[in-house]
Amino acid sequence: MGRRPVTVRLARWSAEHPWRAIALWVVFVAVCFVGGNAAGLNEAGNADQAVGESGRAGLIVADGDFHDPALENVLITPRTGTLDPAAAKAAADDAAARLRLVEGVAGVGAPVPSRDGGALLLPVTMSGDPETASDRVQPLRDATAGVQAAHPQLRIEQVGGPSIGKALDDTLGEDFKRAELLSLPVTLAILVVAFGALIAAGVPVLLALSSVAAAMGLSTLASHLVPATDTTASVILLIGMAVGVDYSLFYVRREREERAKGRSGLDAVEVAAETSGHAVVVSGFAVIISMGGLLLVNDAVFSSLAVGSILVVAVAVTGSLTVLPALLAKLGRWVDRPRVPVLWRLTASRTGPDGRPARPRFWPAVLRPALRAPLATLVVSVGLLLALAAPALGMKLAFPGMEDVPRTTATMQAYDRLTAAFPSTGTSHTVAVRAPAEQADRVRAALTDLAGRAAADPLFAPAEADGPKVEVSADRRVSVLEVATPYASRTDEAARSLHELRDDLAPAALRGIPGIEYAVGGGVADSEDYAAHIRQKLPLVMAFVLALTFLVMAWTFRSVVVALTSIVLNLLSAGAAYGLLVLVFQGDWAAGPLGFTSMDAIVTWLPLFLFVVLFGLSMDYHVFVVSRIREGIRAGMTNRDAVAYGITSSAGVVTSAAVVMVGVFAIFATLSTIDMKQLGVGLAAAILLDATIIRAVVLPALMTLLGDANWWAPRFLRARPPAAPADPPAPAPELVGAR
Repeated sequence: MGRRPVTVRLARWSAEHPWRAIALWVVFVAVCFVGGNAAGLNEAGNADQAVGESGRAGLIVADGDFHDPALENVLITPRTGTLDPAAAKAAADDAAARLRLVEGVAGVGAPVPSRDGGALLLPVTMSGDPETASDRVQPLRDATAGVQAAHPQLRIEQVGGPSIGKALDDTLGEDFKRAELLSLPVTLAILVVAFGALIAAGVPVLLALSSVAAAMGLSTLASHLVPATDTTASVILLIGMAVGVDYSLFYVRREREERAKGRSGLDAVEVAAETSGHAVVVSGFAVIISMGGLLLVNDAVFSSLAVGSILVVAVAVTGSLTVLPALLAKLGRWVDRPRVPVLWRLTASRTGPDGRPARPRFWPAVLRPALRAPLATLVVSVGLLLALAAPALGMKLAFPGMEDVPRTTATMQAYDRLTAAFPSTGTSHTVAVRAPAEQADRVRAALTDLAGRAAADPLFAPAEADGPKVEVSADRRVSVLEVATPYASRTDEAARSLHELRDDLAPAALRGIPGIEYAVGGGVADSEDYAAHIRQKLPLVMAFVLALTFLVMAWTFRSVVVALTSIVLNLLSAGAAYGLLVLVFQGDWAAGPLGFTSMDAIVTWLPLFLFVVLFGLSMDYHVFVVSRIREGIRAGMTNRDAVAYGITSSAGVVTSAAVVMVGVFAIFATLSTIDMKQLGVGLAAAILLDATIIRAVVLPALMTLLGDANWWAPRFLRARPPAAPADPPAPAPELVGAR
């Protein structure tokens, strides 16, 4: 007998020494978590996240080392009718007097009337670190509330960067707290339904949570090599729970199935390791490859997401091969306790008179069209998926702007009134210039001329009464001008104003100055440049992921055809998810039910991230299902019977895993921000399509149609067939005759 696979040897050792394996896992998780906390997190800075011309503009501004304090505004408007100037002036004086007494206020400026006289603005400068201003703004808001109470005939509101930041932090904090509170019970409830026993349901959650904890610590350590961003922890939690639960689910269900055949606990664990354990390793490697493709984007955000995802998947795979067999061996039949009476009868692996597991009834009925009429089934199902994917051809990419922030808070409602009364406080472009200090006066004159030309153009906001404000650094090497536009950041007019500034106004004003370097940045530029960056990198990432996934699948299944069909089916799944996203979010019909305002675009980073996540997670199901089909082939079944066996025997666990993922991802669709809604809907819909139409209809129809050609490979790729797994059940009789 040949040497057993490493998955089997690891599982055998863990099952024979359960307490050692469990203790080693606990120590590993604790060391990773504590070590990560001790090392501290290294967060990505502006230089790490600079992309395109807007990124260069940001670096030039940072080089100027400007004192840029946090600014707040008290906005005074009438509740009805026109603004009474005397009443507004009295309220502004009252607000100024109160705010000057508040700790954290560096100064209060003179009131500024709007151009039409319908509003009065009182600027307030905060002291201290601008990065922490949101945490310190509440006393100012309390003082403004006091002014409002003293002048009830007016609407007196506070709005500014710190206030908006605090409002968003409060909203997002409540959102994520609700998501965290819901995700765990939802996952447990679905697993209880899947297993019919509480301990069996708890084991996958335990492995997933411990994998997430270890990966959090490891990612903190890794941040000293690849700087982390504030989204890394959320993605580790999302991916870690998904793959951790999936891998455990595959393993535990196979172990239960083998015990139902009469195998001992140790033998059942060994068979599960040889089959499901091998599938876990392959699918985990596929996820790691997909996430590794994000490193090619050369972007701090995607690099940090890639490292975090790779670590949590690697830890989850390790746990499923070591501590999971130990837990199952130690628990034995206690894993099926305590049983939930009705659910247990529905989910337990029952056996027939011959000792084999009882045949399912639902999935053979679903599978019958694919086996009896594979060509027609394939054409219809693929046609439907392509029709669903077609809207993706019209996908637009954009960064979410201030207009996409939920208007449920008073701060955002005040922001709308502020930008309506004072257009220059809304969208603006940043012209950043770096030149020798002796050219500072010439640069200032050029920027002043540029501001004047822009003010005469309807694409830009009118000139301010006190003239353009050109900031110059202390060493006179860096100069900055803000050029406002009255249009929202994602409108065509805002984009045209950016291109006019970059292509015409800025070159005309600044050319000829010796040693000059300049760039135009700002919110509109960030969105435009990042969208262009993603469009440039997406084909490279896709090519990398597709090529390496093909090699892994071809080597694993010793079949070029299986590898190619894997790629095609996953591309079909991703395309359908893209099309569904465009249908839902580039229109208004779903805005009411999902609670969002359409931005007529998809969030810039989402297509790339969605592709690698979906491609990786879809491989979980594909590897598991095709592995079962190959078991049937090795046991001597015909191709059609092996397809029937593989689909029906894996359908329950694939469905359970998919329902867990869909349930968790759907929670993200309930969050307030548009990017989280799109992420939740995209992931949930794609997993649902993948686990149902792709795996239960398209895959069996395609593999039935191809027949023995499924397993073709060139001579160098072929390997001697290993021993077949013991006793695969025969397919349902109604499917055997479906020739």
